[in-house]
Amino acid sequence: MATPNYGYEKRQKELAKKRKKEDKLKAKAERKQGEGGPGEGDAGSDQGSEPGQPPGTPSRA
Repeated sequence: MATPNYGYEKRQKELAKKRKKEDKLKAKAERKQGEGGPGEGDAGSDQGSEPGQPPGTPSRA
């Protein structure tokens, strides 16, 4: 019976972890890039605020 190759398994695990980290950073950069322009962004991001208030400020209703 063949012995398990623990070094190979460890390397595959490290590569998967590295790939996942790179994907997360890429997605984060894409989200950050999308926020930049005026008029762009999430349509529902100002919900709960009154006109004239900065986004994220709760309304006093």
